[in-house]
Amino acid sequence: MGTDAAGSGAWVQRSVLADQVYTEILARLMDGKLASGDPLSIDGTARDLGVSPTPVREALARLEATGMVVRAALRGYRVAPVLSHDELLDLMDARLLIEGHAAEVACRHADEAFLAELERSIEDLRQAPNGPNFSDYRSYWEADERFHRTIAEQTRNRFLLGAYNSLGGHVHRFRLFGGTGVRDARSAIEEHTRIVAAMRRGDAEEARAAMAGHICGVRDRAAREHEVTRTGTGQPD
Repeated sequence: MGTDAAGSGAWVQRSVLADQVYTEILARLMDGKLASGDPLSIDGTARDLGVSPTPVREALARLEATGMVVRAALRGYRVAPVLSHDELLDLMDARLLIEGHAAEVACRHADEAFLAELERSIEDLRQAPNGPNFSDYRSYWEADERFHRTIAEQTRNRFLLGAYNSLGGHVHRFRLFGGTGVRDARSAIEEHTRIVAAMRRGDAEEARAAMAGHICGVRDRAAREHEVTRTGTGQPD
């Protein structure tokens, strides 16, 4: 029993360390400290962060799954380019299909614990600070991602959840906020609130429509943010 406990504790420690490394690399990506095309050496990053190569390797594999980094044979990892305008729209179209359906299915499985978790995430969004760096708006990003992930998990469909995970929609969208902070918090919170209200009524079709409205709103705002990021002028409406 002692050996099992020790092994379990070591695994938890490695998992926590991998999460910390992932968050640190993600912050550098979000803040633009790692630019498109920059190489990401596992050993070099490990030395820089004062950790072994293993958690760095795990973190980069997770980031590769989101499309934030890419790996080429014999060349290692590199920072992926920011999505083009057309790619961003394609991503939002995929989110519209997957998350709209997920909201409908999740509504049919809704219980009080699930609804309460969604409401907590909305309150966390309201309370989250904002600022130009990822460290400033990280708690907002986490609450936003938790809202959407909770819905995907509540479908009880591992294939839907896998499709949601593969999109990396949140990291790509929030990458646009580097240097400015989140610019659409009020709209997003209102849209989240409408989704939960539909689910509280048990109206699956309305939940789907509310999620579709939210994703379309995100798509339109992200397109404007992308233009601001590309040109470096003005502010989105």
